[in-house]
Amino acid sequence: MTTAALSGRIENGSREWLGFGALLLAGAALWFVCRNYPAELPIFFPWEFSWPVFLATAMSLAWFFTGLSRLPRAQHPPKWRSACFVIGVLLLYAMVQTHIDYYAQHMFFIHRAQHFILHHVGAFLIALGASGSVLWAGMPDFLKPVFTSRPVRAIIDFVMHPVVAPVLFVGMIYVWLIPAIHTRVMLDKRLYDIMNWSMALDGIAFWWLVLDPRPKPPARIGSGIRALLIIAVEPPQMALGAVLSLAGTDYYPVYQICGRMFDIPALSDQHYGGLIIWLPGTLLSLLAIILVLINMRKNEEAALHAPA
Repeated sequence: MTTAALSGRIENGSREWLGFGALLLAGAALWFVCRNYPAELPIFFPWEFSWPVFLATAMSLAWFFTGLSRLPRAQHPPKWRSACFVIGVLLLYAMVQTHIDYYAQHMFFIHRAQHFILHHVGAFLIALGASGSVLWAGMPDFLKPVFTSRPVRAIIDFVMHPVVAPVLFVGMIYVWLIPAIHTRVMLDKRLYDIMNWSMALDGIAFWWLVLDPRPKPPARIGSGIRALLIIAVEPPQMALGAVLSLAGTDYYPVYQICGRMFDIPALSDQHYGGLIIWLPGTLLSLLAIILVLINMRKNEEAALHAPA
């Protein structure tokens, strides 16, 4: 390596570390104002500041834009995919680090809308962004061995197994809505955070598995299996949504205990939440199947035109 090239790498590395330092200072400032002036802050500020959420969001976006600057333009994902990734990350952040999270703790239907974004829309957009190579290029070298380590790879392989993935995807929705568990979770900050993290991460894993634009291999499963997985997760969600939206019993009195934000009867609140589980998820699954078919066609055309 020439002296000029080495000097350039050192300069770029110093600039990146300064950028990460600026993000930490921004996080510290946000933590300070949220801790000391919560009532004076606008709705788009965190209700309860979370360092893990802030760092996960800030580092993801920082690695993404750093990766774009490092990769040749020919290796950049299409702009629409990049936009999907950024919007998806920001949506996840908005669901848990704005006053939306406070409303979700006091209204069941807002809670279901929050989880629909975490588990479906936001995770769907992140997976649609297909930005793994960009994030890898922007990630600091000292962290890469962590993500390639055997324990981490084993966890990823398990979560994204074609049998395990749909069970977890639907199971997470059911488990956190078991009335006894849901009541405990909504009254325990640590369990509440675990619930939100699990919904977001599981959603990203499932949607990446089925929306991976690459053929098999290197993708984990083929297009036919992807379509079947999308179809498989839909009936249990529809059934749960139907039960909640048609029930004559309030299964979640914890929202009455905590105090509802709006003057809506408990059953109406629950019915609206059930409809959010039932209808929007069906439409998103239909869109996912269409995207799988489009990717399949593109991969078949690419294979036909590939040199022998």
